[in-house]
Formats: sequence, C-alpha cells, structure tokens
Amino acid sequence: MAREPKENTRNTRERDREGDDLTDKLVAINRVAKVVKGGRRFAFAALVVVGDQKGRVGYGSGKAREVPEAIRKATERARKTLVRVPMKEGRTLHHDVSGRFGAGKVVLRSADAGTGIIAGGPMRAVFESLGINDVVAKSVGTRNPHNMVKATFNALQKSASPRSVASRRGKKVVDILGKREHVTGEGVNG
Repeated sequence: MAREPKENTRNTRERDREGDDLTDKLVAINRVAKVVKGGRRFAFAALVVVGDQKGRVGYGSGKAREVPEAIRKATERARKTLVRVPMKEGRTLHHDVSGRFGAGKVVLRSADAGTGIIAGGPMRAVFESLGINDVVAKSVGTRNPHNMVKATFNALQKSASPRSVASRRGKKVVDILGKREHVTGEGVNG
C-alpha cells in the first residue's frame, strides 16, 4: 500500500515562517466575575493587536480562566484576521480617513515625516504593530478599547493607495495625483 504525500506540511511550515515576524501587543485585559453558589468565579478577557510592522495588522479577543490562556487565544484570533493596509513611503497613510464602530468614532490623518504617532493607547498599539511612524489620530465618542480598535480597523480598511484608485477607475496614477505630486512622491501639503 503506497503512502499518500502530505500536502499541507509545506503550507504549515510557510504559515509558521510567516508568523515568526509578527509582533503582538496586549491592548487591554478585563477581569469579569460570575457569582455562583460558592462565591465568585473570575475569568479574564484580553484584547491583542498583532502586526508585522510592514503593512499587515490584525486584532483578536480571547476569554479564559487564566490570563496567559486568554492572551494566547486572543493572539491566535488576531493572526487569523490580518489585513493589509497601504502606506505612503512606508511611514504614513495616503490620505485622511475616518472610521466608526458602535459609539466609537476615530479620525486618522496622514502626517509629515518626524511627526511620530500622536494617538491614544489602543490606537497607538495598532499603528505600532502596523509599522506607521507618522500619524495623527483622534478618538471621539468612546474610551472603550474594543470599540476604538474596531473603529480604527474600519478606518484603515477604507484607506486606499493611489495605484488601487487609478486601477479601479481605469486611469493612470499621474491622472489621480497630478504631475507635481507624482514626480516628487509627496502630496501638496507634505
């Protein structure tokens, strides 16, 4: 009887290799109590952001009785939800964008070189994991870390590069940006 070749071993190795360069950041941890006959039972909920600092980022949440287990579950979910975000010059966003989730609203603005990450805690973790170095962000409406992270991801998914906009419209990048911006590689304001 002949053995069948294992096809998924290579895919698993590639996934592991791909996952080695990911960094994870713990955004929030919450202790919840369930009152039972004998007293209280505590559990922990963790929110984690994972990214490769080259334009891919994801988030996940996990719940468990112990903190390390909750963090592990959240990290696994975050690795499954990675999204690619186009970046200008590998350091900032191409354009200003706003996002929303529930009561959380965020405004993300591209910034000049050397500005740094001007953002609140949960959004800062997303930008650091993503690899954005210059951005100005403001959260309006909520301080809940879950809603802030989800609103930030909503905004990042709306972000588009000039190349993708040009291909969608059937034009050239020069037609979208204008000659001055395309030649220098910078925008009018930057």
